[in-house]
Amino acid sequence: MDGLLLALRPLYPFISLRRLFILAPPISSTTRCYFTGSNTPTLCATFQPRPQAPGRVLSRLFTSNTIMTVSNGAANGHKTTGRPLPCGIYAPTMTFFDPETEDLDIPTIKRHAERLVRDGLAGLVTMGSNGEAIHCTREEKLAVTQATREALDAAGFADTPIIVGATEGSVRGTVELCQLAQQAGGDYVLLLPPSYFRLLMDEQAVYDYFIAVADASPLPLVLYNYPGAVAGIDMDSDLLIKLAAHPNIVGTKFTCGNTGKLTRVALATDAKTPFSEGSGYMAFGGVCDFTVQTLASCGSGIIAGGANVMPKVCVKVWNLYAEGKRDEAIALQKILSKGDWVLTKAAIAGTKQAIQSYFGYGGYPRRPLKRLEKARVAAIEEGVREVMEIEKSL
Repeated sequence: MDGLLLALRPLYPFISLRRLFILAPPISSTTRCYFTGSNTPTLCATFQPRPQAPGRVLSRLFTSNTIMTVSNGAANGHKTTGRPLPCGIYAPTMTFFDPETEDLDIPTIKRHAERLVRDGLAGLVTMGSNGEAIHCTREEKLAVTQATREALDAAGFADTPIIVGATEGSVRGTVELCQLAQQAGGDYVLLLPPSYFRLLMDEQAVYDYFIAVADASPLPLVLYNYPGAVAGIDMDSDLLIKLAAHPNIVGTKFTCGNTGKLTRVALATDAKTPFSEGSGYMAFGGVCDFTVQTLASCGSGIIAGGANVMPKVCVKVWNLYAEGKRDEAIALQKILSKGDWVLTKAAIAGTKQAIQSYFGYGGYPRRPLKRLEKARVAAIEEGVREVMEIEKSL
């Protein structure tokens, strides 16, 4: 199998855009579907069978005719993950620190992870932008993911997947972080394109970087399109579709907020939705006020910082739309979007402050990020008050 994959690698960009299945687990014909955060089956015309763990997540080669599929990570001795990525809401979790020493606060990291999954989130992302990965050593990154996995397992959420931010500036460094993510209990990695040498990172360089990492990573890759974090590098739909042909690249997070781009990639890859298993490729919106748009664009889920603060509201918007209650979903998203904008402007310090104000823990970001002044704290609390009243009622 490895030899066949290597032989086909030069054809990845030219293979047509159809995802096909061999050795895939059968999809149930039941008319029951499970919406995010619910253990109650609901009758519906179109459905998403509830993922079963342990199981095999499949990654496909794009082919004109049925050729093959391989388990995520099976190529080149990669890991086969037993935790599929379900549709729904994911949070890029915060990393909490002791307010005096700035050491990792492992008990709070575990407490936060458990709260989020109990509130209905489909999965968690550690060491992303909200997790202050840029402020953490490799050892700390490993410890945060380990603590998160331990917390989920201990709380009875052993089937909840963890995506781990693992970007470094070189292929070698990124692959090493991917290996550490696997050791720590991660199931997938989330990767930005390298950007320090911005003027040298043309489209071919970005493509070559991701292909090289995908070839060597023990975990499947979710690409992270966030121009604001990488000196303006904005991967277009053509590049993302071409990269998606690699069997170890299984999704994209669209923090760019480009609805058209998400739609094109989702359609070309036959992305998984609440209504169809599709190919299994995951097209994630990157902001929670982008939820309805993501669903309408054939998207798979949301990975959004606001879910750290108001996970139940985020899940409710998702479920309302998936259940066909679109007017209700839009009405609730309007309220959600106002609160989320307050948090977006206040960034990591503001998100931690909102958690502190409403859940009794949170603390501060690591320096050089500043702590908020009292007037700003009051403004944040007032700005999210409406959505948090709904959050507490759910």
